[in-house]
Amino acid sequence: MAYSRRHILGAGAAALFGSSAKAQTLAEIVAGLKDPPLAPAKRRAVTVNADVNPRLLARARKAFDANRHNLLYHDTIGITDFSRASREPRFFLLDTASGRISGHLVCHGRGSDPNHSGWLDHFSNEVGSAASSAGAYVTGDYYYGKYGRAMRLHGLERRNCNAEARAIVVHSAWYAEPEVIDEQGKLGRSEGCFTFSQASLREVLARLGPGRLLFADKV
Repeated sequence: MAYSRRHILGAGAAALFGSSAKAQTLAEIVAGLKDPPLAPAKRRAVTVNADVNPRLLARARKAFDANRHNLLYHDTIGITDFSRASREPRFFLLDTASGRISGHLVCHGRGSDPNHSGWLDHFSNEVGSAASSAGAYVTGDYYYGKYGRAMRLHGLERRNCNAEARAIVVHSAWYAEPEVIDEQGKLGRSEGCFTFSQASLREVLARLGPGRLLFADKV
């Protein structure tokens, strides 16, 4: 059986978060490092077996360990790599047992990218900043808001402790759909919320759910 680089990273992620997944021998890993060819299909909002920066993964693990007592569930965590452009999948759902990773498009706050370059320039925890905040969050309850079904977030660090006061939540919006990238080369911007396409939001709400860790940072 051949293993791509993404499969290897997934296995490593599972091990990092205390998985009991079976380790592969070096021969099995080296047997195949070739990714399957990408089909010339319409841009998709969801990427399976996506790559996560190892340094960001290590930070997420540290936040996971530090906040275990704040989490009801440890099976899935969300990791956001704001070092990447908004046109790239940069929100990752990690199954801590199997190492399965799915990558999703996600918007950053307009206050973090005032020139709308498509890149997050800086974080802010200030009320009224309309910027994204870094750090560890615990996911809260579901509710229905301006954009339909959404999920509340509670900041666990000084750098995101105003999340509730700022109404930083998880929701979907038209400007987070992949077609926006086809037209503009980047996603639109939120007010600091983690904003997804409708397809991604369905998976995020189903797999992440209340009582789990969401971590965001740049590396």
